[in-house]
Parts: sequence; structure tokens; C-alpha cells
Amino acid sequence: MQEAKCFQKTRQLFESPIRTSDKRARARVRRAGTVIVCSCVVLGMCGAFAPRGRAASGKGCTVSETNFDGWKAEQLANQWVKLEIVPQLGGRLMQVTFGDHDFLYINNQLKGQYMPPDTEQHRWFNYGGDKIWPMPEGSQDEQHWAGAGGEPLDDAPYDLQVLSHGPTCAVRLTGPVDPQIGQQYIRDISITGESPAISFHAVMKNVSGYPQTWSEQSVSQYNAASPNDPTQFNPDFWGVTPANPQSSYLNGYHVRTGNATNSAYSIKDGLFRVHWNNMGGEVWTDSPGGWVAVVDGTTNYTMLERRKYEPTAEYPDKSTIIFFTTGARNRPGPPPAQTAQPAEPPRPPTYYMEAEVNSPMIELAPGESYAMDSQWYPTRMDSSFQGATYSGVTGTPLAAAATPNGLVLTGNFGVLYPGQLIAHFYNRGGEAIGTAPAGDANPLQPLKLQITLQAPPETARVSVHVVDTQGLDRGPLGEAFVNPPPPAPEGRGGGGQ
Repeated sequence: MQEAKCFQKTRQLFESPIRTSDKRARARVRRAGTVIVCSCVVLGMCGAFAPRGRAASGKGCTVSETNFDGWKAEQLANQWVKLEIVPQLGGRLMQVTFGDHDFLYINNQLKGQYMPPDTEQHRWFNYGGDKIWPMPEGSQDEQHWAGAGGEPLDDAPYDLQVLSHGPTCAVRLTGPVDPQIGQQYIRDISITGESPAISFHAVMKNVSGYPQTWSEQSVSQYNAASPNDPTQFNPDFWGVTPANPQSSYLNGYHVRTGNATNSAYSIKDGLFRVHWNNMGGEVWTDSPGGWVAVVDGTTNYTMLERRKYEPTAEYPDKSTIIFFTTGARNRPGPPPAQTAQPAEPPRPPTYYMEAEVNSPMIELAPGESYAMDSQWYPTRMDSSFQGATYSGVTGTPLAAAATPNGLVLTGNFGVLYPGQLIAHFYNRGGEAIGTAPAGDANPLQPLKLQITLQAPPETARVSVHVVDTQGLDRGPLGEAFVNPPPPAPEGRGGGGQ
């Protein structure tokens, strides 16, 4: 009976067909799984909602009420991560702590404070943390969002429900209706006890009486202050996402605000990078990669964010990933003119980088909903970061060399799941000819792979996979040829005449 009630309640809230005026677009949306189904089914939690305020522990994770920096908060925790969620502040996830490292920026001037939405002066109170915003932004018409100042979606309290205590620990944040755009946000945040992975199920619902088209955006503010001196910026701080080789933007990206010649922006080896240089601005990319990473080369902590990229979908002004950086030189030009008015006391510097992940533009009829699913994976990696797989991130790619003592594997990685490394061996015909343990996988420890294995003598290619503590293969960290053969001479192979 409780399961039936849960299913019925969730279905009434969220389940509705997605409609668009374009049949092909509608088909793409359906294939992408954007029709909202019962969240209990998605999360595997069709039991009754857990009672609010009970700090119960499940298999390896806990949900508990707490006080965080003076705010009433809900904490999700396991042996790897702690998540601090403050429903009062527009449903913000205020901090993610991995080991002893805090990833997100928090505004010290507003700690413990709450400012209701300022509907008269439309002031914006930037508490920090992570939240959901609508896209596209602008003031030219009603199909653009004029900004967060005074808006309930950003600053009004959200209702929090504890969905599960374990083995999955999850909460649901239900926001108010925003009359400006006729939208409501509902976001589920969950972890398990098996890894530091964090899952998000963010729903936008059209609560107006007419069709509307919006994108939803995850906006995460990462702390870019120096870990040794918070009054200074971190000089080894990076945002990274795959570049689009057929970009719609000139130079492969679009500088929306700030200096278009900012040296912080670059494309190299197929990656778009933002290197923190204390020169603020906002830059848009049409990255097709489905992931974005924020890399702290000073502490060697990295956060990888993933969500599904839809190559045929329309994104807001073509942007899929956006970076925003604060800085002392946000705009080029002369300093402001001096006035006779008394100067305000200097404010402390603000150092953060926003990594913003956009969903496609979705047309919603009244009462319809759309959900964006995404995952965060904290791990260890320095500024040699070169890419991401489904099991880890890469600094120095995997290399394999045959020696008299055995097959030597080297590489520099960060893993996303705890467990074991397994080497897979293949012959020149591509046949699997064996496996061997290659060490332990620990997300909290940088993986400097340097190991000698006894591989079959005919091994021509090797890959290294991460197998988690439940025995599930999470995919390869890398793949390499053993002593790669020289290129085939002309006239040999598939290209010969």
C-alpha cells in the first residue's frame, strides 16, 4: 500500500508526456528518456518516504540534520564525501567535501544569513554553492530570464524530503513556483555507500497555463582562492571540457563578457581550457563531450561532472558548457573616475569559477516536466589533466613496454570508484588472451601506475580497467599498444593500390 501511494504521488507530481511542435524533436526527446517517470522507480525507492529529521544510517551512508556555517542544513555522507544542503537558500548544495577537501565557494560575508527575495530592488545575494537556473538569460522578451535578483527559484526556501536512508541516501528539494517564467524546480540528490559518486535528478515543470520552452542549467561555484592564503587567487586552477572540432563559435568558443583576448582561454589537444588568471569573464562553448572538469593543480583535487549530450538537440544559443570567472580585471578600460563621496571600505577579494552545464531547450505544455540527470565524481588529479573516461581521469596516458622482467605499465590517473585495477591482454588479432590484477583503485589517492606484470608473450595490446568493490567493471582507464610496431609501408594494409 505504501509503495502504491508513493508511486501515485510521484506520478501525479512529475509524470507527463513531453510535447513539442516538431515530431522529430519529440521523438528525439522520447528516445533520450526525457519523459518523466516515477522518481521512486528511477531511484529504486518505492517504499514510503523516510520521516523528516531522523538521522538514520543505511548501508554505508547517512542522512542527518545539521548546522552548517550557521544555516539549518541536511547532510548526506559516506566514507568518501559529505554534502551540505541548505533548503532555505534556494535549495542550494552549499558544500561538497571529499576527504578533507572542500570544493565549492561559500561567501563568507553571508555565512549563516538569509535574505528573502528582494522583489522591489531585485538585489541578488550570492551565497555560493550549487543551484539550478533557467536558460536562456536576457531581458529582450518573456522567453529569456532576466536574472536571479529577487527571483523565488534562486532565493526562496525549498521544501526538503528525505527519500531514502540506505543503501541509497537521497533527498528531494521542491522549489516554489516562479511567476516570472512559470516554472518550478524539483531536484533529487543522492549518494550510495559504495563510492564518492553523487547523482542529481533535476526536474523543471511548466506550471503556467501555456506552452513554454526553457533549458535548465546546473550552476556550480568552485573555490578558486589559494589554499594557503584565501586573500590570493589560486594560480594553478583550471576548467576543462572537450572542444568542438566543428564549433559554431569563432575560435571554438564565445566570450560573452570580459576581454575577448583573455589569455586564460585556449584550445589544445582537443580540449578547451580556462586557466585562472584573475581576469574575470564568461565564456561559452558548444562542447560535445558530455563532461566538464574543474582541476585544482595546487592541491591535486579534481571534480568531474557528467551529463548526457544530445548531438541533434537545440541548446541555448548553442552553448552546452559555460565557464564564469571572477577577477580583479573583469572589464578592460580606464579606472573609474574619482568622486568626492567617501569611499566604501574595501571588500575582500572574491575568487570562484562557475562551471555551468546546460540541458537542451525543451518545449513544455502546461503541467509537463523534463529532467536532466547528471553525476559528479570527485577524484585526485593535477594540472596535467588530459581527459576523462567512465572510470577515471587521465594525466599521463597508459604506456606498455615489454622488458626481460615482464610487461611494464605506466601512467598517471585519478579513479572514480574504489576497487581493483585489472589489466586485459590482447594479441595482434584483437583476441582477449588473459587478465591480471594491476593494483588497487582508491579515489582519494592519485594513481601513479608503475607496475610489472607477467603477460602472455604474444600480448600486443593492453588495457587497464577499474572493477569496483561489487565486482562491476566500470570501464578502462586507458589502452596502449606494447612496443607499438612501425607504420606499415605504403601499398600494405587497407590503403594499398
